[in-house]
Amino acid sequence: MLTTNIHKTAVIHESAKIAPDVHIGAYAVIGEDVVIESGCKIGESANIQFAHIGKNTRVSPFASIGGEPQDLGYKNEKTGVIIGENCWIREFSTINRASGEGLNTIIGNNCLLMAYTHVAHNCVLGDNVIMANAATLGGHCHVGFGVFLGGQSVFHQNLRIGDMAIVSGASAARLDIIPYCKAEGIPAVPKGLNAIGLRRKGVEKTSRDAIHKAIRLLTSEKYNTTQALEAIEAEFKGDMYVDKLVEFVRSSKRGCSFREKIGFHGDMNDGEE
Repeated sequence: MLTTNIHKTAVIHESAKIAPDVHIGAYAVIGEDVVIESGCKIGESANIQFAHIGKNTRVSPFASIGGEPQDLGYKNEKTGVIIGENCWIREFSTINRASGEGLNTIIGNNCLLMAYTHVAHNCVLGDNVIMANAATLGGHCHVGFGVFLGGQSVFHQNLRIGDMAIVSGASAARLDIIPYCKAEGIPAVPKGLNAIGLRRKGVEKTSRDAIHKAIRLLTSEKYNTTQALEAIEAEFKGDMYVDKLVEFVRSSKRGCSFREKIGFHGDMNDGEE
């Protein structure tokens, strides 16, 4: 029979709902409005509040989940954090709850947040995201499926990082990063196709080749963004990955980085957010 394994020094709020087989280490604090599902392991001195933790997720010692957002507009409204299944939140990581009544910061399934990573208020991470040590997301960032963010990389609030992109360590971005690319630098710009990541996730070679050519058109100095998108659609329309890439660029509100010399396209929106 499964039994709850809670260390005698752990502090558990009366409102917390904890599955019977959850392990909670010494001096952990499980605060108000927390749900921890079956198979989870909560490390020593972890602090969790206003959060729903999915099955088989591990929270390492000294991680902080559901703390108040670092947002001066937050007025103590009821918000939270939702973390999916089979995630691993490593030591000293911080995931802040959302700002705005009833909203949540969301982490998908099968995500790995390495030590000292920071996910700010209202961020949304898709499934299979990896954030290496000390990678930092500003508020309201959206990170797509299968993204890898290198160590000590930093991202401005309100930007998007497209599916299956990989960003090198020590990079910085204030504009959207397109799907499927390898990006690096300050500002982070596409340096080619994330071929290894796409192959590992089952993207066929015909699509990988089409995406690669599309990225080359977008980063070419011969075309502006509109011209590049028109050329891409003329040659590759109908490939599901290329179509998603085109839609991502067209729907960008902050603009996308393509070339180091130019750095952005579209309106930067550097005023009020």
